[in-house]
Amino acid sequence: MTRAAAGPWSDAWRRLRRNRLALAGVVVLIAIALACIAGPPLLGLDAETTHPQLRHEPPSLAHWFGTDALGRDFLARVLLGGRTSLLVGFAATLASVIVGVAYGAVAGYYGGRLDELLMRVVDFLYGIPYMFLVILIMLMFAETARGDPLPVFLALGLVQWLTMARIVRGEFLVLRNREFVLAARLIGAGDARIIFRHILPNALGPIVVYATLTVPAVIILESFLSFLGLGVALSWGQLVSEGVSVVNPIRSYWWLLVWPSVLLASTLLALNFVGDGLRDALDPRAQR
Repeated sequence: MTRAAAGPWSDAWRRLRRNRLALAGVVVLIAIALACIAGPPLLGLDAETTHPQLRHEPPSLAHWFGTDALGRDFLARVLLGGRTSLLVGFAATLASVIVGVAYGAVAGYYGGRLDELLMRVVDFLYGIPYMFLVILIMLMFAETARGDPLPVFLALGLVQWLTMARIVRGEFLVLRNREFVLAARLIGAGDARIIFRHILPNALGPIVVYATLTVPAVIILESFLSFLGLGVALSWGQLVSEGVSVVNPIRSYWWLLVWPSVLLASTLLALNFVGDGLRDALDPRAQR
C-alpha cells in the first residue's frame, strides 16, 4: 500500500535523476547558496569597511574580486548581495504560492458564481501593466522603508500569484469531480479535509514546477527594480546597476560588472534547468 502510494513520486525522482542539466542546476544552486551564506564569515570578509587608498583595485590575491569605488572588498559585497537576491527570490515566491494556491483552490473547488467573480478580479489585474503594479506597491511605502527587503517581498509576492491562482484553479476544476473526491464526500468529509487531504496533494506537481520557475522571474524583477532605485539596498541587481555606471570607453572597472552578472546569470540558468527538469519529471504524460 505504501509503495503504491509513493510510486508516482518515486518515478518522478527517478526521471529527475536522469536529467543531467537539472542535477547540474541543483549542484550550482547549492554551491552558490553555500558560498553566499557561509562564505563571508568563513573567509572573514567585511563588506562595509572602506579603504580609500585601495579604491578600484583590480582582482588580486588580497582581493579576489577587486575593490569598489570606496575601497570595499567586492567579493564580500557580491556574496552578501547574492544572499539578499536569493532571499528575495524565495521569500517572494513563497508569498505568491501561499496567496495563489489559496485563491485558486477556493475558485476551483466551489466554482459557480464565486469562481466567476474571483477570476474576473484576476483578469482585471492581468490587464494592468505588470511593472506598474510593482512600482505602485513599492511607492506606497515610506521613504524610511526603501532599501529594506520586506517591501520588495510584498511587492513581488503580491503580483506573482496571478498565474499560480489560474494553475491551481484549473487543477481543482479537474480533480474535484474525480472518484476519490466523490468517495470522500460520501463518507462525510468536510470541504477543508477534501481540499487539504485529497485534492491539494494531487495538484502539487504543477505547483512545485511553477514555483521553481517563479524564483528566477522574481530575481530578475528585483534586479530591474534596483536599476530604478526601488530595490534592496545590497543585491546582485544593485551591484550590476553600479557596475554599468562605471564601465566606459575611457577606463573600465570591468570586475564591478562581471562578477555580479556572472553569479546572477548562473543562478538564473540553474533555476531554469531545475524547473525544466521538475516539469519533465512530474508530467503525468511521461509516466508509463
